[in-house]
Amino acid sequence: MRSALLVIDIQESFRQRPSWAACSNPGIVDAVNPLIDDARRRGDLVVWVLHHEPGTGNVFDPDAGHDHVRLMDGLSPLAGEPVLTKTSANAFTTTGLAQLLTTEGVRHLIVTGIQTELCCETTTRVAGDLGYEVTYVTEATATFPIAHRDDRGRPYDEILASPRTLSTADIIARTEYALDGRFATVATVKEVLSR
Repeated sequence: MRSALLVIDIQESFRQRPSWAACSNPGIVDAVNPLIDDARRRGDLVVWVLHHEPGTGNVFDPDAGHDHVRLMDGLSPLAGEPVLTKTSANAFTTTGLAQLLTTEGVRHLIVTGIQTELCCETTTRVAGDLGYEVTYVTEATATFPIAHRDDRGRPYDEILASPRTLSTADIIARTEYALDGRFATVATVKEVLSR
């Protein structure tokens, strides 16, 4: 069974937001690169995904006059590796990912990227529903504290100080509980490399 490594939204946009200072895994590029090297050695497909929010003027807007909607430094696709752009949380809905995977004979996905509980988890759930076997590599994902709904819109330092803010450790634990054995198998980088 052929595998594909999904590298989801590991893009400069995130480093431009105040929340980057509270990132669960600021070294995500170093966590993902061994998986990229391994996938290439095995002849697996490496699929790069970038999140776009056109017309918003924010750091995810490719037409906003900045260079943030690009892969983080230290990541670079090889010729022939697909780079998809999405405008939804999951990597399937607004891209041709499913068609690409079918054409390439892929039935197993290895999920990495930003954000753990948002684009990565949502992609994993959709993939599971579509019948893919999914390996979710939590330590090759990253996330940020989540404000309580009553605190949204407050200054970020107040959000971080609030006892109602969901910590990155809690987000990661919840994601693993929700996915493992249901939509995916949760694995470490070392476990994926030793498969």
